[in-house]
Amino acid sequence: MGGHDGLASTLMAADLGWLAIGLIALVVGSEWLVKGGSRLASGLGISPILVGLTVVSIGTSMPELAVGLRAAASGNGSLAVGNIAGTNIVNVLLILGLSALIRPLSLHLRTPKLDLPMMTAAALLLWLLAADGTLAMSGGAVLTVAALLYTAVLIVSARRESQSVQAEFADEYATPVIGRSRGAMARELALLLVGIVVVVIGADWLVGGAVGVAQTFGVSDAFIGLTVVAIGTSAPELATTLVATFRGERDIAIGNLLGSSVYNILLILGLTVLGAGRPLHLDPDLVRIDIPLMALVALVCIPIFLTGRRVSRREGGAMVAAYLAYLTFLVISQT
Repeated sequence: MGGHDGLASTLMAADLGWLAIGLIALVVGSEWLVKGGSRLASGLGISPILVGLTVVSIGTSMPELAVGLRAAASGNGSLAVGNIAGTNIVNVLLILGLSALIRPLSLHLRTPKLDLPMMTAAALLLWLLAADGTLAMSGGAVLTVAALLYTAVLIVSARRESQSVQAEFADEYATPVIGRSRGAMARELALLLVGIVVVVIGADWLVGGAVGVAQTFGVSDAFIGLTVVAIGTSAPELATTLVATFRGERDIAIGNLLGSSVYNILLILGLTVLGAGRPLHLDPDLVRIDIPLMALVALVCIPIFLTGRRVSRREGGAMVAAYLAYLTFLVISQT
């Protein structure tokens, strides 16, 4: 009996270790991927604001894509979708809430007028497509096409931003001419590729560890995706947003975070289903509770962001409290 308990403890420790190492690899790889990708795009002449709103937003969503593809390939559709739902709830309630607690958010960026309604619509679309507990290949195609349409609208919207917002993005993402040399571009490409490899390897370790932990503790894959994996894969967004907040670059922080949340649902889940080559079968609670809640979170935030274009410390505190209440509900529901 003691030998069996010892073996179980060893296996649990190994699973937790792989989960932790996988998370670290995802964070480090994502940082390299975003740095290399954004500098490469800027060096190729893409405007700084488009680099920030598209390249960086998609780049910080790469951990979710890698985790989703790995989970879907091993038949853990609930882990893939739970990760996206959990990550977006973390992004809006926890990360934006913490950012506003540190320093009230005063917005000049126009894109929240697009991103928050779009995030709500994307979540409702996902809910509709997965209403029967299955996200089919056709649903993945619909989400991917919607992501392309969103990108086109974002490009048009970005061109209408004010000069002050354009200048903020230029300070952060513009590449000097000297940085556009062939050698510099080759270095950024290498950094991008290494980042992708590290993210893919990290996702493999993380999913293997997460599934093992779920089995050991007797909780669902969806629960692990909504909590541990979601918070872990949100680490790049958390770092980007908090650094931008301390620097006073509010529009960059909000633009990256909301853009990443929209891409998580449309592009990342769409590519996950198409990449898996088969439908994703979902935990009923994901469809009944977590996906609708993700839509509700975005919907409730629309008036906060669009009336007065300011998120106060009180509102930030309420958002963080709401996330902690949601986390408590998840834990209680599994016990």
